[in-house]
Amino acid sequence: GRHHKQPLTRTARNATLTPEERYVPLRREPKLFESLLRDEWLTPEARAVAAAAWEGDLHEAVVRESPGIYSFELFTEAFCRTFLHEVDNYDASGLPVRRPNSMNMYGLIVNEIGMRDAITELQQEILFPVARLLFPLQSTQFDAHHSFIVRYKADEDPGLDMHTDDSDVTFNVCMNSNFTGAGLTFCGDAGTSRHRKLAFRYRHEMGRVVVHLGTKRHGADDIESGERRNLIIWNHNHRWRASRTYRRRREKYAREAGEPDTECVSYTHDRDYGAFKPHTDRTREHANRPWCPPEQACYDTMGERLLED
Repeated sequence: GRHHKQPLTRTARNATLTPEERYVPLRREPKLFESLLRDEWLTPEARAVAAAAWEGDLHEAVVRESPGIYSFELFTEAFCRTFLHEVDNYDASGLPVRRPNSMNMYGLIVNEIGMRDAITELQQEILFPVARLLFPLQSTQFDAHHSFIVRYKADEDPGLDMHTDDSDVTFNVCMNSNFTGAGLTFCGDAGTSRHRKLAFRYRHEMGRVVVHLGTKRHGADDIESGERRNLIIWNHNHRWRASRTYRRRREKYAREAGEPDTECVSYTHDRDYGAFKPHTDRTREHANRPWCPPEQACYDTMGERLLED
């Protein structure tokens, strides 16, 4: 006789689906997964900035906060609220959540809940022309992105240690306003003599995006009250990463111009952290493989500093 294949039970069928596929029927606002470029979600400034950038002009709505750090209004409050409701809805679904990156413990990779295509459209239509104007070398093309939500709260991740991003150009958008503290401190570019010198402190505003190179050292100041949530888009340019200029820059590490500013030292990465800031249990736990600055890039008094530490 002919064997009839047993139909898969619902649970068995579900087991073969990715979390992204299992989330489809649970979506709160299906429009979010189609396009983020709706009039009620994208600010008029963002449209004007992108239109000017496609023509090769920097629109006056783009604020140069400090050398290499720019900001403009990207999303409306309505979008920010809708987006965060969707993230909360996913969190409540019980579907698996991966850490957004090696440093943030709390948040969600939005590419993995079904938003990759919608963010790719935003990247290609709005972010790319702006980045190409501001950072032409790193932005000849954008062919991938890692996009995620991070969350800062006093009893979770209160802030984030100084670091650089695994990104060619980073777009970081604050998605809410019910918090105090939690600014963003910027220092110098990795591998340059001023890598660990204080450059600028940025204050987040809901819907406003801050744009910088992934190589710029920065850290999230501790939150004082409430919680801050940001959508971060790491843009990748494979052609740039394959270039000789990129490789040369990675290999060339300039000698530091002097002792680092206290605001710029990293307990995760810096060998001399303890000479400038007292270690705590939390910082010690993360300080297992410090490497910065490399031997050839040490400032004059570093040997003495390490002895003090």
